[in-house]
Amino acid sequence: MFGPQPESHPFGIQEWGLLATAAIMWGCSFVLIARALEQFSPLVIATGRVAGGFATLGAFSQARGVRMPREAWPRIAVVAATWMAIPFTCFALAGQWISSALAGMLNSGVPILTAMIAVLAFNRRATRRQFVGLLIGFVGTGLIAAPKLAGGANAGALGVVLCLVAVTCYGIATNVMVPLQMQYGTLPVLWRAQGIAIVVTTPFAVVGVTRSDFSWGALLSVLALGVFGTGIAFIAAGTLIGRVGATRGVLSTYFAPIVAIVVGVMIRHDHIEWLSLTGIPLVLCGAYVASRGVGSRTSEPVAQIGAP
Repeated sequence: MFGPQPESHPFGIQEWGLLATAAIMWGCSFVLIARALEQFSPLVIATGRVAGGFATLGAFSQARGVRMPREAWPRIAVVAATWMAIPFTCFALAGQWISSALAGMLNSGVPILTAMIAVLAFNRRATRRQFVGLLIGFVGTGLIAAPKLAGGANAGALGVVLCLVAVTCYGIATNVMVPLQMQYGTLPVLWRAQGIAIVVTTPFAVVGVTRSDFSWGALLSVLALGVFGTGIAFIAAGTLIGRVGATRGVLSTYFAPIVAIVVGVMIRHDHIEWLSLTGIPLVLCGAYVASRGVGSRTSEPVAQIGAP
């Protein structure tokens, strides 16, 4: 679907609209998770949102119209595990112990982890500029997590660790996704990965149903997570990357945590430590520097779509 990345394509009204769509939907996902957790088990939420995304993407012929060769399925399964099954479950579990705003802030580490994993695991060279960006980003992530981790082995610290596991999974998934996306297209790969993720998470969701109470508000929250955060937002981000390239398309990931903070404070009255807030600009700065300084032994770009 995506060949050479059109890095010179200017940002117009449509491009800014796609960016805003993905950032707002992903930023609001953390509040929706918090609302759904009031009645539903985290295991139900994880399966429900991926099922909603699968149904949404499946409505587009582009997602269903590509025949996937057998050799692509193992990599698609890795995407299913690291982009959906594991992180969706981790974020839902973490929402029991930390605020939606803090979870959104921790998600800002996705570009940093993506760049680091690209260097360590996917045979990419780190330039000096990228190395500086990684250092800045890790300092910022540390500041965001510090207030909770300083409390020791408590529930808040566990929530932070779960979010960091999820963010690391996103870093793996986006690197695995790049060659698949360029070869088969974003929607066909994501749709099939979501189908696998449904199969993987459903047994756990069955257990979670016995620990859940029904309410229309929680159900609507899960539906919104699936249709918008796991469906339309992916379409918007994938389309944006196809128009402006992976490097600039990742801007939606930078803005999503800011949306999560604003929405969390306004709607759920989340409390945010000042030390955590100081980490946000450092993470954004580090991610920008690192994403502009990626050196590779191949010509493949590193797409970074970190959906919460």
